[in-house]
Parts: sequence; structure tokens; C-alpha cells
Amino acid sequence: HCADKCVHGRCIAPNTCQCEPGWGGTNCSSACDGDHWGPHCTSRCQCKNGALCNPITGACHCAAGFRGWRCEDRCEQGTYGNDCHQRCQCQNGATCDHVTGECRCPPGYTGAFCEDLCPPGKHGPQCEQRCPCQNGGVCHHVTGECSCPSGWMGTVCGQPCPEGRFGKNCSQECQCHNGGTCDAPTGQCHCSPGYTGERCQDECPVGTYGVLCAETCQCVNGGKCYHVSGTCLCEAGFAGERCEARLCPEGLYGIKCDKQCPCHLDNTHSCHPMSGECACKPGWSGLYCNETCSPGFYGEACQQICSCQNGADCDSVTGKCTCAPGFKGIDCSTPCPLGTYGINCSSRCGCKNDAVCSPVDGSCTCKAGWHGVDCSIRCPSGTWGFGCNLTCQCLNGGACNTLDGTCTCAPGWRGEKCELPCQDGTYGLNCAERCDCSHADGCHPTTGHCRCLPGWSGLF
Repeated sequence: HCADKCVHGRCIAPNTCQCEPGWGGTNCSSACDGDHWGPHCTSRCQCKNGALCNPITGACHCAAGFRGWRCEDRCEQGTYGNDCHQRCQCQNGATCDHVTGECRCPPGYTGAFCEDLCPPGKHGPQCEQRCPCQNGGVCHHVTGECSCPSGWMGTVCGQPCPEGRFGKNCSQECQCHNGGTCDAPTGQCHCSPGYTGERCQDECPVGTYGVLCAETCQCVNGGKCYHVSGTCLCEAGFAGERCEARLCPEGLYGIKCDKQCPCHLDNTHSCHPMSGECACKPGWSGLYCNETCSPGFYGEACQQICSCQNGADCDSVTGKCTCAPGFKGIDCSTPCPLGTYGINCSSRCGCKNDAVCSPVDGSCTCKAGWHGVDCSIRCPSGTWGFGCNLTCQCLNGGACNTLDGTCTCAPGWRGEKCELPCQDGTYGLNCAERCDCSHADGCHPTTGHCRCLPGWSGLF
């Protein structure tokens, strides 16, 4: 007999209780603490890492992030949480916290799932390190190593390309010639004075010099211009900064300036002081500048080709076109607009009745059925067509259409030429009326009057 009642057990001897698993104390009224289990709480729990021990069976209920009989193992890589049932969402090689699933990003990545690269200007663990790159260099999101833009080099892109190099990391060699310098980012050549071309391989075109060949040479009298500085190299017989000074007096030439120039003076620029060769003014040619330009040519030495069209005259000096009547425009290629004619298309046409006006002289080409200087007069009776040159063929008083010659027959007649009288029983215009006679031999084809049989009279 037990003096105290066994609350969670049974009395097995005087004042001795046999407790159920999970309970202890003299009367089995105390639950096992967290480290013990079983009858009378005599067995020690084996659970680790904060796991809860079942007070009855001793089985371990693992905390989030752990597994195993004793909860001694962490969740396998890629899983986390209660019973390790949840799958990690981390990207780019990030590790996942076995308890919470939180992603631990590797260097160079950020974001809840490590899905983003470090923002520009940052790199390394947690993207906390500042990029050192200068001059627009881009740093690697993991290592911080700088990738330099064209024209720069060095660990932090702080050094411009050395002379003769360009491009990314200054890896390309410049191809500029004749002292041209190379743009470090693009490799484009900046030519020195006197040169041009993609690689500065060409001298300035004749007549130009200097930077970008933008200066115009000022040399005269055949002097050659130095493509770099514009300095003039004069022909024999000339001197001066621009070769403008003639060593012989005007009108003379030769080594001793004792020969008379043969040129026609009014048409000549100059006579060469050494050879006596004539330099003709625009519009003149020939050995002595005494010949005008051939038709179709003008200008210096008559070497420029005229652009004038449609019989226009070309000024032998300027090449300006004087248009023939009926045309206008700079090159006289435009015909006069409808309704105008003559020189510069300045006159108004006077043609009537849709006649065609000649753009050259304003003469009228009449439409069929009209004649006269301005096509205002209809064809005379009995004629028709263009120029009223055709004769009408209408008979028996038929009228002729002046345009196409068709006949309009007089009453009582029909046919293409009005050669046929109205058929019996009809009369009038176009034989459209019907005779209304009794006891008659028909009716008159023109008037419709009845022709009464013998013994009969009256209108009908």
C-alpha cells in the first residue's frame, strides 16, 4: 500500500511506485526534464544541436538544419530547414545556410539568391570592395582586375598608350606614315602638315598644302607649291614669294630679255620670260592666243566643255549659256512651259481653239476644222479637216462637219453622203417622220405632202 497515490504509475510495493515512461518522483507526478527520458526519467538523452528528446521514447526531434538519429549531422548541401526538406534557391555557386536557407554569396555576387553581379564600381566578398579602375576602366566583379578602355593601360588604367600604340590595352600598332600621330583609342591617324589619306600616305593634292591640306596654294606663273608649307618654287624667268615677278620687262623674253613676245596682247595673260610661250586669257587658244575657242568649249586654254543644250550659244570665256528660242534654264535643257514661247520663254501664245503653240516662234498649229494665224476661223463651207484642206462630199444640200467631214443630211435625204432619198412612207429630217396619206402614191420626202391618186384631192 502506497501512502501517496502513484499519479502516472502503479504501486508495486509498500510506498513504492512503478512510474510510466516520461515520469518520475516518489509518486510519479514529475515530468522528465529535457535531458532525461523513460520510466523514472533514469535514461539520459543523446540528442545534439539543440534537438528535443521525447521523454517517453528518447527519440530525438531535430532542430531546423540538422538530421540523423541523434541530430548530429547538418542538412546535406542544397537542403535546409525542418527535417532538411526544403531546397536551397542559391545561384552562382553560393552556399545555403542549413538552418534558414539564407544564401551566402561568393565574391562578386549579390542579391537574395546571389543572382546579380556586383554593381559597377564594386567587387569581391559582399561586393564591399571599391574598384580602383580609372579613365573608364571596368573592374572584374570577382577579382577587381581592371579591363582598360581603348587608349589606356596599366593595373588601374592610369597610363595612356605610349606613342605608336592604340586600342584595348594598347595592344595594336599605329600605321600612320610621314610623321602622322595615332589616336590612342581608335588608331585614327592625325596627319602632319602636307599629308593626307587614311594612313597619311599621300601628299596634299596639287594646289593645296598644310594641315588637312586645307590651305590653297598662292603660286602663279606655273610656280610649284610645297605641300607642307605652301612655299612657291618658281619656274625659270620668275621670282617673288608667289612667283609673281617677271624677270624680263613686259613684251620681252629670252635669256637676255632681247626677244619680242609674239602673243596677241589683248587675248594674253602673259608671255613666258624664258620661252616666249603665250598664256591665253579665258576664251582664247592657239600658239599666239589669236584663236577663239572651238564650239562646245570655253575657259582657260579652251579646255572646259560647255554644258549648253538645244542649240544654245556658249560664252567662250565664262561658259554661260544663251538659250535658243523655246528653251530656258542654266543649260537650256528646259522647254518653254505651255502657253509661252520665244527667247527666255517671255512671250505669251495667242493660239485659240486648243491649237498647239510652237515654243520657238509662237506659230499656231490648228486643230481640225479651224484655220487662220491664231486658229480663230472655222473652215469655209464645203471644206473640213486639218488646214481645211479636205473637200466635203455631202450631196443634196447636206451640211459637212468641219472637224471630221461627216454629213448632216437635209430633210428628205439619208445615207453617208446624203445620196439616198427617204424610203417610201417616211419623210423629213433624218427620214424620221411617217407619211399619213390615204388614196395617195406616197408623200413628198421633204415636206410630207401627200401625192393624191387621180380622182382624189385634199391634204391627206
